[in-house]
Amino acid sequence: MPELARDRRNLLIATSAAGAAAAAATAVPFVASLTPSERAKAAGAPVEADVAKLAPGEMMTAEWRGKPVWILRRTPEMLASLSGHEDRLADPLSAASLQPDYAANRQRAINEEYLVVIGICTHLGCSPSEKLQAGPASGLGADWPGGFLCPCHGSIFDLAGRVFRHQPAPTNLEIPPHAWLSATKLLIGDDGGGAA
Repeated sequence: MPELARDRRNLLIATSAAGAAAAAATAVPFVASLTPSERAKAAGAPVEADVAKLAPGEMMTAEWRGKPVWILRRTPEMLASLSGHEDRLADPLSAASLQPDYAANRQRAINEEYLVVIGICTHLGCSPSEKLQAGPASGLGADWPGGFLCPCHGSIFDLAGRVFRHQPAPTNLEIPPHAWLSATKLLIGDDGGGAA
């Protein structure tokens, strides 16, 4: 083999090796940038909420994944109001939307006394306001059972977060995955099946 051909071959091998090393050096940081940061992992991590001081009829807000999660401690009267208006609801048992299995009942809850729901309207993402009081005191009429009103486009939801028929919101308010760690400690974002 002539010396010029050998030099070309050695140069080609050296150039190819340098190119492969450069490609690997470029790919490693690029691939590493695709994994979520520690801050992003923490933002999606499950959060605990303590409901020990929540009195019947009161609501508190926790934050999970940057979303408000409402925890409403329902009174016996609030629970009783859930059964009188199913014929006016779009999806009384949450069959039309992706919800955890424990949301497929009238109360939409693991523990019927506590409603745990994401406080974002399923229409365009506004935050509904509390209209928990039943009847005319709510400003929504004598037959109002209590619930939530979205101020943006008027969607109304009952005390289980179920949307009424003929509203802009297409589905019930979303129930986040959650589990009870004790009688007063709630874990939002993990229901035992893994973090959501």
